[in-house]
Amino acid sequence: MTDPKTYILNHTMLRVKDPEASLKFYRDLMGMTLVNRLDQPEANFSLYFLAYDTEEHKGKHWTARPGILELTHNYGTEKDETFKYHNGNSEPRGFGHVCLSVDNIEACCNRLEAAGVKFQKKLSDGRQKDIAFALDPDNYWVELISQKLKFPPGTLKEDETDTKNYRFNHTMIRVKDPKASLQFYQEVLGMKIVRTSVHESAKFTLYFLAYLKEDAPKEEGGVNPISDRESILELTHNWGTESDPDFKGYHNGNSEPKGFGHICISVDNVEAACKSFEEKNVKWQKKLTDGRMKTVAFVLDPDNYWVEVIGQHSQH
Repeated sequence: MTDPKTYILNHTMLRVKDPEASLKFYRDLMGMTLVNRLDQPEANFSLYFLAYDTEEHKGKHWTARPGILELTHNYGTEKDETFKYHNGNSEPRGFGHVCLSVDNIEACCNRLEAAGVKFQKKLSDGRQKDIAFALDPDNYWVELISQKLKFPPGTLKEDETDTKNYRFNHTMIRVKDPKASLQFYQEVLGMKIVRTSVHESAKFTLYFLAYLKEDAPKEEGGVNPISDRESILELTHNWGTESDPDFKGYHNGNSEPKGFGHICISVDNVEAACKSFEEKNVKWQKKLTDGRMKTVAFVLDPDNYWVEVIGQHSQH
């Protein structure tokens, strides 16, 4: 048996050209901790797992906690001056961004700008003055949003920010048909909707899903009720794609041009979870029985994004 209530949205994988540059950004500037590293020299790649190593997660095995960013480095890309990964926000589109929630967004943006970080959108740009998009070394978009309260309350001045308070809030992917995607993530993978945001003037809707042990938070006074959380999946639906015969679908990042790789859920019993998914007629990129790695599977969602499935380990 397997219990979706124990499932965790464990990580998001991005391919990076130069791991040292990426670590400088995510670890040194944004305050994440390297919680695991896997080197695979026989396959010519290394994996770097970063997260905000809060008290809540200390001592947990990396597979048994949310809020992880996996950076995949294929050896040699850092030496190729012309090589670059695709960030998903120009054609072919698909993946959109990762999002960090911060304690003091103005101070955070000022700090990043002073460090030479480029921005896709500054706070002062456009209509939305409460969000920004920084660019990481591979030009992936990193959304910055404010937490509900300055955390911890009352300990920061207007010009201060502390990366110890930051959280890896969500990952955004674009979806063609929200009904199909919501059915998959809720009925197959066991997530719940925690927030829906409709933008009529721009003709798009955002659906935020997560694994919850309690009821979804309620929105109060226009404040984002999920900004302090980790491991949320944002599905962006641009109206009309589901009924447009000329729309060819979104790009999952695993064929050229590559960039985004997958999201990953960790489960209590990987064999039982995969059996449950099989009974629900999912499409597979890799079953547990395929290939050499018998402990990892990849399910395909309705847009052919890869969803890795791994088991949770209790020992750190």
